[in-house]
Amino acid sequence: MTMIKPNFARSSELFAEALRFMPGGVNSPVRSFKAVGREPVFIKRADGAYIFDEDGNKYIDYVGSWGPAILGHNNPRVKSALLAAIENGLSFGAATEAETAMAKLLTSAAPSLEMVRLVNSGTEAVMSALRVARGFTGREKIIKFAGCYHGHSDALLVKAGSGLLSGASPDSAGVTASTAADTLIAGFNSLDSVAALFEGNKGRIAALILEPVPANIGVVLPEKGFLEGVRDICDKEGALLIFDEVITGFRLAFGGAQELFNIKPDISCFGKIIGAGLPAGAYGGRRDVMEMVAPSGPVYQAGTLSGNPLVTAAGIAQLSFLREHPEVYKHIETEAGRLFSGLAEIIQKSNRRNASAGKDAGCVVNSIGSIGSLFFTGEKVRDFSSALKSDTKRYAGYFSYMLDNGVYLAPAQFEALFVSDSHTGREIDRTLELAEDFFSRPESWRAAAGTGAV
Repeated sequence: MTMIKPNFARSSELFAEALRFMPGGVNSPVRSFKAVGREPVFIKRADGAYIFDEDGNKYIDYVGSWGPAILGHNNPRVKSALLAAIENGLSFGAATEAETAMAKLLTSAAPSLEMVRLVNSGTEAVMSALRVARGFTGREKIIKFAGCYHGHSDALLVKAGSGLLSGASPDSAGVTASTAADTLIAGFNSLDSVAALFEGNKGRIAALILEPVPANIGVVLPEKGFLEGVRDICDKEGALLIFDEVITGFRLAFGGAQELFNIKPDISCFGKIIGAGLPAGAYGGRRDVMEMVAPSGPVYQAGTLSGNPLVTAAGIAQLSFLREHPEVYKHIETEAGRLFSGLAEIIQKSNRRNASAGKDAGCVVNSIGSIGSLFFTGEKVRDFSSALKSDTKRYAGYFSYMLDNGVYLAPAQFEALFVSDSHTGREIDRTLELAEDFFSRPESWRAAAGTGAV
């Protein structure tokens, strides 16, 4: 296969300018491409399964704005609803009928939701949910899992995933030790670690929060009985169970991971997918818990832009389409299955081809539904510590090869890939063709970060 030599001159110019005015030249760290050792590409537009950069390069997109583009980019139904809403104004800071329509839609979807509060991001949803849990239980401590990322609020920047994987505890400067002290860390897929924390903090733990399928250390699957065991322990200890479904909500099923695994959390958190990619979030759950939120109760939380008319219009359009067309889930799971099983097969073929030389690709594939990850480690990835054994330099070489040949993957090893309803066999076949070429090249075994070639 002939190596394409794309032009990134305009993106390079834009990045140089951005560095003058924004920290690191970006407004969110992973966009900097620092984890893959190269400069970022600047995206100009997107449509369907593709994104286009400022230099005119076209890419098959497996990021999808980090998940919410489940129907593909620029979906006509979502676009029409948004344009119609704009005609009536952008923001009122007052109650609208659409807010109730969105709340009704959310509560009809997720099994655990009796009441919801709309907010502006997944970070805000999680931060608010923890405040409610503390107010409801009268307790202070929370449990999170190593590697699970729940946004950038102070109390949760402790052994977080996503762009913070290489950090210490707390993971960010500016987070005080006293703030982090009430956050206890368990090991994902380890019920013993959860039980030990409850035993050592009797009557002090307000809530346990987790991603039911962690996707910010790459995709990690819950082992049989783990989520059920966590639910049982929380019930026994009088703590609330919070599912962070910012990634899994409306993605693994219309009712999220809680529908898929038949586990009912006390509080659930959702993010940008409920706004079709616009800034949106929500938290909700049991009625008695949610009635603690002001103005019904003493737990304060507010937001001028919460449930604004643009977000609700786009979100209602996307979620209504998903409810009316369950075949979307069948399609995206089928195409994702072809992608991730195809990657696994390519790795196995590469291993067989190189067996005589004593070489192993050192890669594993984790996937569920329409999300998955290719880890550059030969060890099974089941938690934070096993994910960290991945070879990030080899991932950077793989990323660069795919990008330079028109496939846009997550610009960091420890993120998920997302398949949308706009992906077809054509895009999957092309992606697998490139992956097979990469793994068939002897040079790919020593791919260097940031070269843009192997």
